[in-house]
Formats: sequence, structure tokens, C-alpha cells
Amino acid sequence: MSEKNEALRPGWVPQRTPAQRAALIEAALGRVPADLVIKGAQVYNPFDGQFHRGDLAVSGGRVAGLGSYSGWAEVDARGAYLIAGFIDSHVHIESSMAGPLEFARGVSAHGTTTVVADPHEIANVSGPAGLDWLIEATEDLPVNVFVMAPSCVPATPLERGGGAITGQDVLDLLGRPRVLGLAEMMNFPGVLSADPEVLGKMSRAPLADGHAPGLSGRELAAYVGAGISTDHECIRASEASERLALGQRVLLRQGTAAKNLLDLLGAVTPMNSRFCQLATDDRHAQDLSLDGSINHLVALAARASDVPKPSILNMATLNAAEHYGLRDLGSLAPGKVADMALFPDLYDFRPRMVWKAGRLVAEDGRSVFEAARAADDSILRGTVRLGPASLDDLAIRATGPKIRVIGVVPGQIVTEHLVMSIPATGGLYLADPGKDLCKLAVWDRYGRGRPPATGFIWGLGLRRGALASTVSHDSHNLIAAGVDDADMLACALELQRLGGGLAMALGGRIVASLPLPLGGLMSDLGLAEISAAQDRLREAGTGLGFDQDFDPFMTLSFMSLPVIPSLKLTSEGLVDVQAFAHVPAVFG
Repeated sequence: MSEKNEALRPGWVPQRTPAQRAALIEAALGRVPADLVIKGAQVYNPFDGQFHRGDLAVSGGRVAGLGSYSGWAEVDARGAYLIAGFIDSHVHIESSMAGPLEFARGVSAHGTTTVVADPHEIANVSGPAGLDWLIEATEDLPVNVFVMAPSCVPATPLERGGGAITGQDVLDLLGRPRVLGLAEMMNFPGVLSADPEVLGKMSRAPLADGHAPGLSGRELAAYVGAGISTDHECIRASEASERLALGQRVLLRQGTAAKNLLDLLGAVTPMNSRFCQLATDDRHAQDLSLDGSINHLVALAARASDVPKPSILNMATLNAAEHYGLRDLGSLAPGKVADMALFPDLYDFRPRMVWKAGRLVAEDGRSVFEAARAADDSILRGTVRLGPASLDDLAIRATGPKIRVIGVVPGQIVTEHLVMSIPATGGLYLADPGKDLCKLAVWDRYGRGRPPATGFIWGLGLRRGALASTVSHDSHNLIAAGVDDADMLACALELQRLGGGLAMALGGRIVASLPLPLGGLMSDLGLAEISAAQDRLREAGTGLGFDQDFDPFMTLSFMSLPVIPSLKLTSEGLVDVQAFAHVPAVFG
């Protein structure tokens, strides 16, 4: 490859100086060899929905043309399919449990070259300092990482985390490179009540993403009319159709916990498909390693629906680029950045090769780029400070005849608000694994020294022992579920020792764990090591009663999120999300 192409920064859009434009013109006209030519490819054009056979030429990191070309470097595509790099319209990098570099390795190896990231996870832990770290850590990666400024940190006044993002913080962020707008507005009650602070944040942003599960009718119209341009929380096709009819874009989501893609494809039509995009939202390292990223969603949609393949490919590329104003991305038209992936078939969508701005970054499912300079992560360490913790803190006294119980909905992050009557033992309400009823506890982990909030959860599938995590949306306090109080406490103390992570206990001892010392959210290990630790947790989970294919930690992580209906537990107590208020666990 030419010297100028080697000098390109891998994680950013190449500049277009007069000299670079002139060089591209010369290469496009065939007067000089291109930097790179992909020979004999079937190149996807999202503007006409067709594959066109030819040689794709790259100059200065951008597409020069499609036709018959020669280059300093040439790759024989052998008739494989060349598609613009996939775009993840909404993702939390922290939810991969990998640091930004390892996350980039994982997604780029599967053909995703651009992500629109909402860093509110690390913001809830470390505030503006955490955002500074993530922006710096994603500066020079083989993936374009664009950022949406967190809109709700904390998500509601019903929980407390380790950091907060003010209106001034949002304004400061919006003035930085790679920050596109306002991230998911979870505080939809604040929007509907015309809260001045909420509307003030929205007025500063060129666009705002949404987060309004179950909203409909006049309330949805008001939410959209206030300026919310997307929503990724639809779980039924009817919800997606209503939003699309109001002019709101729908992000079809398929993550580790929330798997909504196939249910929502029924809402996609030839007329509205251009307003649909793909998103993973929350996807664990293990899923990234095994199944990939947006390529997995494309494959699922292509196999399981009647939606035309061009519409699916556009949802993964051009639609997102147009919505977020990423004019240089989303297609392989002349002048566009040469972010692209070569796929042997249009069934599995596992790329043979992936390029970022014309530079090879992955081959045969493995990343091949050198590590970028690591950002100083000292600000993220030592964030788990429980204070004194005892078994008595977990006792739930039978002060009334009824208990409120969080009901797990399989494959979803919404929950049911259940009311049960159960017998007391010695004046206490206890877990009953025979009825799939477990205890739930949430400790404030930010050094405020408070005892945990407690309650019950039904349908988790836990039969023995306990598990705990410092990944608990959105404030990321320490959450534990168990049928044995001693095991719950053992998990909590282990996570304090590790500085955050995931743990399982049985019989009073830790049987598996994964340290997440970076903000209690991310590992400092490689993807393969993280995946291996998750394998050990899954294996240990079978001894606790979980099915091998079920990820209890991902489900557990959403049991404290008080912006998703119906009942959740935060460090401040049990929350009735519909009423937007705390309610007692025991009553009557």
C-alpha cells in the first residue's frame, strides 16, 4: 500500500485536503494505480439495492471508483460480496464487559466498523471523568466510535449511583468531536411533564435518541413531538408501527438480554424500512466472540423474515449513517470512506476480510491491527466500597400479609409486578426455590455505608446458592439474588474484594467469578479470557439450577433499572415504575 494510506489514523474519518482529492481523482480516472483494489467483488449499492460486479478502488482511505482498476495492493475477492462496514445504531461499550480496545477487536472482526455509543454506564459510575476516559480510550481504534451525550445520569431520582451528568456537562460534551447528540432520554415522565432541566438538555442537542417502553397514543405523540427521533425499546411489531407512523425511527434491537429483532420485523415494510436501523444495545463479550455484532442481526433477519435483503442491509449501513449525519459512511460510493467487509455468502454473514479506511483490520474472524495507546484507567479502579455488611441486613421481616415480587419475563428486560402471599418462618419471609422465588438485594457500592434494599424475584430459575454483580443498570450498584443469605453475602464480599465483577456462590464458597475492576463494569483482560471466564460462570450456573443457554447475569443486571416497567429494586428500595414511586416490599 502507498505511504499516505499507511499514515491514516485507523479510528477516524480520513481528511480531504486538496492534495488528497486530487489523488483520488487521478486514481478514479485510472491515471495512477489505486492504493488498494478489491478485484472481482460483488459490491453492494444501497442506493439501488443491487450488487454490481467489478473492481473497487481505494485512494487515501476513500472509495475512488468501481470498474476495472489496478492498485499497489490488490485482493482477489473471487466473487465474494463487498458491503460497507456495518453500523451499530445504539450500543453501550461497557456492557460488553471488555475495554474499548477489546470491544473494537470483537466488533470489527465481524464487520462492524462504526458504533454510536451511549457511555451512560461509565458515567453513572464515575461521572464526567468516566466520559473523558471513554472518549480518550476510543480515539484511535479500528472502529469509528461516535458518542451520544448521556441524558439521564442518574436515570431517575429513585436511585443513586456514583456520578451525575448536569446540563452544563451535556453542553460541554456536545461541543466535542465525535459527539453527535443526546443519548436515550429514559426520563420520559420528565419529557411529558415538560421538566425544564430535561427540555433544556434536549434543546442543546441537534438530535436526541429515545427510550420509552410501552408509551402510546397521545403520550407517545408528545414524546416524539418534543424532539425524540428514535426508540430502541419496542418489543412488539405494533409498537414499532405506531412509532414509524409518527415519524420516529425504530432501532430493531437484538442484544444478550433483550432479543426483539424477530418480533419487530413484522412492522417493516418497503415504505418504512428506510427509517429502521439495527442495534445491539447490550451485548456480552462471549456473544461478540461467538456470534458477532450487527452481522449476527443481519443474518437472523435474512434467514427468518420476508423483508427484502437490500432493506436489511440498508438498516445495517446507510439508514444509520443518514440519520446521524455521518455523510462519509454507510455506502461504497465514490468519495465515501472505505470501511467495508467482504462476505463469502449472504447467509451466515461472517466476513472473510474487513477494512477500516482502506486498511485491513480483520481477517477470518480475527483482528489484525496493532493495539492503540491505552488511556489511563486509574480513575475507574476502586469503585466498590460497601462498608459493613452482615447477614442481618438481608432479613425480610413479615410485617404484613403480602409481598410485592418482581416477575421475570423470559427474553425481555420488562418485568411483572406480582403480589403474593407466602408463609413466614420465625417472623421472616424466606426464599422458596421450589416455587422459583428468590431473594433480591441491592447494596449502594459508592461508599455511603448503607444497608442493602431487599425484595423478592420470581422466575429467575435459581435453585441453589446465589449470584451477584456490580453490573446493574443504570446506577450499577451491587445486586445479588439468592436462595441462601450466606451465599448472597459471600458474593457481595467477593465483589468488594475484586473491585467489581460477577460472582456465584454455593455452600458458603465462591464457585466462579469474573473480575471487572474498571468501574465494576469492564475487565482489563482480552476477549478470549473474558469469554473463558463467562464459560466457567455458565458451567457453575448449572450447579445453581440455571439452564446452560441462559445468562442470569444479564437478566439480573436489569432488575434494578427503574425506567423499565413494571417493578424494580434499586439501592433506595422497591420501585413501581408505572407509578414512578417507591413502594414497600411487604404490605397489607
